[in-house]
Amino acid sequence: MEKKLFVGNLPYNMTDAELEQTFSEYGAVESAVVIRDRDTGRSRGFGFVEMASTDEAEAAQRALDGSAVGGRPLRVNEAHPREARPPRSSASYDDRW
Repeated sequence: MEKKLFVGNLPYNMTDAELEQTFSEYGAVESAVVIRDRDTGRSRGFGFVEMASTDEAEAAQRALDGSAVGGRPLRVNEAHPREARPPRSSASYDDRW
């Protein structure tokens, strides 16, 4: 059973391949994605890694959480489903008051 991890405080120049390589030392990586800004294409400083097993994901989390990569201490936590957000209103700011 695979497990998805949230990885925060990534170096802004880290690529998907580098993220995958960092985690592959602890087991099989199913996917590794650095999240990028949709307008600029620049890294947003976080990403997600899916590991092949829960044991491998927990080992990677224990080893990498707080470790320095590119001069920045990584934050590695279990990823949680995104919370539903209320729909955006199309009204302007002044129309709401």
